[in-house]
Amino acid sequence: MAPVFSELNEKGKRIYLQDYKGKFVLLEFWASWCGPCLIENPNLVKLYLKYSGKPFEVLGISLDNDKKAWLEAIHSQGLLWPQLSDLKGQRNEIGQLYLVTSVPQNVLIDPEGRIVALNLSAGDLDRFLGTELEKNNFLKH
Repeated sequence: MAPVFSELNEKGKRIYLQDYKGKFVLLEFWASWCGPCLIENPNLVKLYLKYSGKPFEVLGISLDNDKKAWLEAIHSQGLLWPQLSDLKGQRNEIGQLYLVTSVPQNVLIDPEGRIVALNLSAGDLDRFLGTELEKNNFLKH
């Protein structure tokens, strides 16, 4: 089972992982200073839009400690999903809870709260979601 947590988002609102029960949730660990993260973000934006309205959500969890750089990266990258950070950098509490040692890393949680995959590429995530959502008739028009 995925460890539960709560954290403030970029707007100062507390977000609880439990609020997303019933959806696939991708925890996307990243940072504004991480080149590979910034390269992968546009692919994730496309997937987020593709599965918009389906039982899928992304929670960005930043390992930044510079709030201005974090907020600028969210804006410049066009990240549409909730962004969380305690601004403790590599000592990020959610990162420690999920044993994150470097970024980018991700964790996919199923609708029942179980961890079902780690470190999926955008293509692998797309295939997984396509299969799982179709199986449960969430991709029907």
